[in-house]
Amino acid sequence: MRKVSLLMSTRVKFAPVEGAAALFTPAFCEYLTRLHDHLDARAHELRHRRLAVLERALRQHTLPTHPAASPAGSGSWQVPSMPDELKKPGIEISGPCSITSMFINALNPGPEGERAVGDLDDDEDSGGHRLIDTVRSANNRLGAVNRELSFVDRERNRSYSIADGELPFFMHRERGLHLDEPDVTVDGAPFNAALLGTALTLFYAGRAQADRGQGIYFYLPKLEAAAEARWYRDLFELSQQQLPFLARATIRAIVLVESLPCVYEMEEMLYELGPYAAGLNAARWDLKASIFEFVMTDPGQVWPDRFGVDIKTTPFLANIFRRLVAICLKRGAVPIGGMATALPNPDPEVNRAAAEAIRADKQWEAEQGFIRGWVAHIFHMKTASDPFKKLIGSGWKPTEQMAHPDNYPVSIKVPEGPVTIEGTRRNARMLIEYVEGWLGGRGAKSIDSLEGKPGIHPALMEDLATGRMSVAQIAQRIIHRARDTGTGAPHDEVLVKRLLGAELADILARRQGAETHERYRKAVKIAMRWIKNYTELNFRSLGAYSRAELDRIAAAPDAL
Repeated sequence: MRKVSLLMSTRVKFAPVEGAAALFTPAFCEYLTRLHDHLDARAHELRHRRLAVLERALRQHTLPTHPAASPAGSGSWQVPSMPDELKKPGIEISGPCSITSMFINALNPGPEGERAVGDLDDDEDSGGHRLIDTVRSANNRLGAVNRELSFVDRERNRSYSIADGELPFFMHRERGLHLDEPDVTVDGAPFNAALLGTALTLFYAGRAQADRGQGIYFYLPKLEAAAEARWYRDLFELSQQQLPFLARATIRAIVLVESLPCVYEMEEMLYELGPYAAGLNAARWDLKASIFEFVMTDPGQVWPDRFGVDIKTTPFLANIFRRLVAICLKRGAVPIGGMATALPNPDPEVNRAAAEAIRADKQWEAEQGFIRGWVAHIFHMKTASDPFKKLIGSGWKPTEQMAHPDNYPVSIKVPEGPVTIEGTRRNARMLIEYVEGWLGGRGAKSIDSLEGKPGIHPALMEDLATGRMSVAQIAQRIIHRARDTGTGAPHDEVLVKRLLGAELADILARRQGAETHERYRKAVKIAMRWIKNYTELNFRSLGAYSRAELDRIAAAPDAL
């Protein structure tokens, strides 16, 4: 048996990034290899199924739809009894787990002395998608559970540590099953990123949580089919079989509804998660990006400027979220709302306007039946949290009608609003800024796409989902030569390249440092390639590119 274990552990190779050797022990590599042998082939099969659904939409304009009738949609089954903390009203704070200072701040009280109910420690859309980020996330999670996490920022002469008091519960979010980690291989092939991240969390932070009697909770990103939820169920079951310290642990998962196919299979996903099912989350940015991708070739589905497409005032999008709540009410699951992304500003008037918008947004979510939402910064935590706490604390209950999913049918339509070159310009600006942050190792970045423009507009914490959405909308407009509603000017590659160049010039005039300028210039080259890919119906995630590949793109001729 010992020889078998050693053989299995030596099949795993990893890049020598800081902190990796301490995590990739023989015992962990053995566990990792068993997960790979049981689940990797299915992950590849699930990816192929995804591609077939997407190609049908692009070639035939046939969108996904509800699956055939099954036990998942009938009967009176319920998700398992919910841990009390997952039923708490309030707010969860989200941010990159790999950036230690941001992670510690998220765990601590905000300026009004109040902590978030839960912490979304993210290694996905706001993560850097390098092995070093995943390793740091694993170590930071373990340090936080043990209350041993601290950080000294020598450049800024600041120290960070976890304050006394009860911590938020942890919601771990790993990368999705559609991604691989090229710097970790098994038998010479890249390791599935979802398997890697989930395994690291279960083996280290999960063990510490189980030892303390804490629940181990996950958000599951980018799911598209119920069979993928079943894959995660098998991952959790296998882990509990392989790791004795997890045998009696409470593991629960919340599905992120951030793809169009997922919208049609929300109930089925809860059913397939079985003993691990906890709830559904109403993603916004990724869901819009996914819709863009599925309708990309349909000239009748060109969307207006995405900045004006509000969930609250766009009936078909609001219905999707009401359906999500109805499914959760019907099955005893928890419905979690979207993200408030505004960041603090030195101008009190900007903060006041941001707070008003956040309060209205979270009040709407609470009235739809959501029990929590997300916030990107502790500054606005209480503002975002209060609508849920006050409404639910008042004794308000959802109506009987709100618990019937059939009252909220899914119908994808084109939102009302103008197509403008100014909206395309804002997408271009956001894209340059985001890719620049990515090149610096950040998957989340404070971005003001209206920087320098008159009016009140707080910077927002943007992540990979917004980058994806911006690229998709620009590409859709190029493909269909969409015309500006006011001027009639058409979109094409020449126009988009000109907008990117103008925004780059404006950004460089506002930033200092040769290294910074060079990173922005590289960002524009990568942004052009990303847009070009989408016009060619190649929707490869930015997270799927190695830094070496991005360097080659930046050195190549312009893609546009």
